[in-house]
Amino acid sequence: MATPVIVVRNLKDFKWSPESFRVITARDYLDNPGAFPPKTRIVNLGRNYEYLGHAYYCSLLAEARQHRVVPAVRTLMDLRKRSLYQPLLADLDALLERSCVHEESVGRGRFRVHVLFGRADIPAFQRLAQKTYSMYPCPILRIEAERSDRCRVRSIGPVEIDELPLELDYLFEQQLRRFARADWSPPRPETPPRWALAILHDPKESLPPSDEPAIRRFVRAGERLGIEVELIQKKDLPRLAEYDALFIRETTAITHHTYQFSQRAELEGLVVIDDPASIMRCTNKVYLAELLRRNGVPAPKSLVVSRRTLPDVTTKLPFPIILKIPDGSFSLGVHKVESRAQLEEVADRLFEDSDLILAQEYMYTTYDWRVGVLGGKPLYVCQYFMAPRHWQIVSHGKDGSTQFGGFRAWAVEEAPPEVIDAAVRAASLIGDGLYGVDLKQTDQGVFVIEVNDNPNIDHTVEDGVLKDRLYEIIMEEFLRRLERYGQPRADPISGPRRP
Repeated sequence: MATPVIVVRNLKDFKWSPESFRVITARDYLDNPGAFPPKTRIVNLGRNYEYLGHAYYCSLLAEARQHRVVPAVRTLMDLRKRSLYQPLLADLDALLERSCVHEESVGRGRFRVHVLFGRADIPAFQRLAQKTYSMYPCPILRIEAERSDRCRVRSIGPVEIDELPLELDYLFEQQLRRFARADWSPPRPETPPRWALAILHDPKESLPPSDEPAIRRFVRAGERLGIEVELIQKKDLPRLAEYDALFIRETTAITHHTYQFSQRAELEGLVVIDDPASIMRCTNKVYLAELLRRNGVPAPKSLVVSRRTLPDVTTKLPFPIILKIPDGSFSLGVHKVESRAQLEEVADRLFEDSDLILAQEYMYTTYDWRVGVLGGKPLYVCQYFMAPRHWQIVSHGKDGSTQFGGFRAWAVEEAPPEVIDAAVRAASLIGDGLYGVDLKQTDQGVFVIEVNDNPNIDHTVEDGVLKDRLYEIIMEEFLRRLERYGQPRADPISGPRRP
């Protein structure tokens, strides 16, 4: 194993025996770009980790020289501002809370925990140290914490070598030597996947957009294309930067962690379906109604209604009238009213959650069309029949039960062209992601009911015609976008996997 190179600002900063190390100054490292071959292991203990400081440049140029360096420059940048790591503090606060219960030496008020290559100087906080170090690999970290009614992490930051408390010198040397002896390379398969894709799902969701057999087929399809696919859940938000792409297979909503995942993925440069803009546009039926109207897409006559304009509804729409909350899904929040009294009673309930609701003309059909659209092209077609003795495809019982109507999958080329055309046109107004466009077909023509950003893809339903090929097409679209826009993640020893 090659001797690690220790980089310091001044040679006197390294107070320990140089045995087993090669110790050089930051200036020597910066001024001699060809002194070390690729994959040389660099431990950057230089002073001034600040942006554009000597230590910053050592980490930056180490990555450019294909050296394996800790800390990575992205780690240093992420630790510059609390706002950048703020979303990760909830998990750390929970670990801190559990640790404080067993540590009597820490009283109320502020205190510090030093993390030396993942080792806590206070043993009770070892799990906190490991978690923090896994997110921000850095030789020395300082966690500023506070214990009051609850425990919380106030800040995390790198510690320069000359700021290390004297009482930690021995522990630091132990950890440095242990770190230098360790294999910095995690075990790799013989042909490692080039891309990593996360599928966000909730195994406990009662009406998920994809059932378990479909999820398994997505995983297998990705692996056949050389994409490493991992299932993640809500708790895995801090790990999102480890992946190259995110596929959300959990029902989305703006006021929900799915939107937070989508936002974070986009900020991190991941290829993401559903993207934040699509979620925002699709989950609000008021927005959709206005979008379709302004772009001349045939849709049932719709009115955006406030408490003030509610009395005007009956002058513009005949009974029965459909009332919708802006962000309902799976037929929830959709009501059919057949009298003025019922209109006022239902609307009054809906106005408790939203200042605006949607009133829509009722169109009777025995089924709805659903066209899946991916990247602007039709992907699959289904007919969903109304639930027994009900006017919707899903009937929700007062006891929480659900009853679905039947379905029939169609080949895209065999479905009515006017249905396909209307669906693709509506989806194009949203974006180029994966959408499910719901339509009704009557004697008067084809009408777009809504566009869903998180359409159902269940085994034996939407894949009834394409079978496993449906899952492959979606994974191929991810691969196409990754190859076009993406960049494989860096080696884990150089910090979190990021673009």
